[in-house]
Amino acid sequence: MSKTLKVGLVQQEAWPEKNRSLAESEAGVRELAAQGAELVLLQELHATHYFCQYEDPALFDLAEPLDGPTGQRLAALAAELNIVLVGSLFERRAPGLYHNTAVVYDRARGRVGHYRKMHIPDDPGFYEKFYFTPGDAEQGQGFAPIDTSVGRLGVLVCWDQWYPEAARLMALAGAELLLYPTAIGWHPPDDGDEKARQKDAWTLIQRAHGVANGLPVLVANRVGHEPDRSEVSPGIDFWGGSFVCGPQGELLAHAGEGPERLLVEIDMARCEDTRRMWPYLRDRRIDAYGDLTRRYRD
Repeated sequence: MSKTLKVGLVQQEAWPEKNRSLAESEAGVRELAAQGAELVLLQELHATHYFCQYEDPALFDLAEPLDGPTGQRLAALAAELNIVLVGSLFERRAPGLYHNTAVVYDRARGRVGHYRKMHIPDDPGFYEKFYFTPGDAEQGQGFAPIDTSVGRLGVLVCWDQWYPEAARLMALAGAELLLYPTAIGWHPPDDGDEKARQKDAWTLIQRAHGVANGLPVLVANRVGHEPDRSEVSPGIDFWGGSFVCGPQGELLAHAGEGPERLLVEIDMARCEDTRRMWPYLRDRRIDAYGDLTRRYRD
C-alpha cells in the first residue's frame, strides 16, 4: 500500500520589516494547511529581506536566539495547524556568533531540531561569510537528519544544494526527503541566455540529488527584486522556481517567478521501489573514496 505525504511550499517576497514578512509566510502556511498539507517548507531567511547583499554590522540586530520571537511564532503556528513546519532563522547563538539556521517544528511538540548551514558563500551580492558561522559537524550539528512525525527530514540550506556530498551524507543517515530553503536570484544586468543557464543548472543539480539518492526533493526559493541598500550593486532579482521532485528527479510541481504556494502529494513508497531498481548505495566503492576528504588531488 502506498504511503502518501502532502507537502506544501511557500514562495514569497520578503521585506526588512519582520512583521510584514512573517505575515506573508504565515498566510501561505495557513493556506496550505487548509488544503491538507502535513509538511510545509518556507524559504531561506523568509522573516527579512536578503540582507547579505552588503556588509553592515548593524544588521546583526536582526538575529534572534532559536526560541526568540520568530521561533515562538513559528512553533505556535505549527501547533495550531497540526503540521510539521520548516522555517528559517538568522540565529544569534552567542555574542559574535551567528548562524543561518533552518528550524523544524513538529505539531504540538514544538522545535524538534535545527540545521545550521554548512556551506557559506562569499560572492558579490552574497556576502554571507560576514554574517554566518558554519554549522558544527564535530558536535553532531552537521549533516544530520531530523526525525519528525512525517518522516526523517534531510534539511539543508541554499548554497548546500550545490554539493552532492551534503545530500549523500543525509541519505546515508536515513533521510527520507531532502529539503532546501533557498535565496537565489539573478544579477539584473546578465542577459537572458546567461539567466536561463543559471536557473537550469540550479534546478538540475537538485533534481540530480534526488536521482542519486532515490529521495524526493523540496526546494523553496524567494521572489521579487530586492535592492542593494548600500547602492553599490543593482540588487538581486530572485527567480522563484520552487519545486518538488520525486526519487527519479521527476518534477511533481514547479513554481513560476512570482509569489506562489505549491501543494503536492508524494508517494513515499516509490523511494523503496526506486532504490531496489537502482541500488546506488549498494554499489558504492567506499574503499576507494578516501580522497574525497582532500581539497584537491594534486
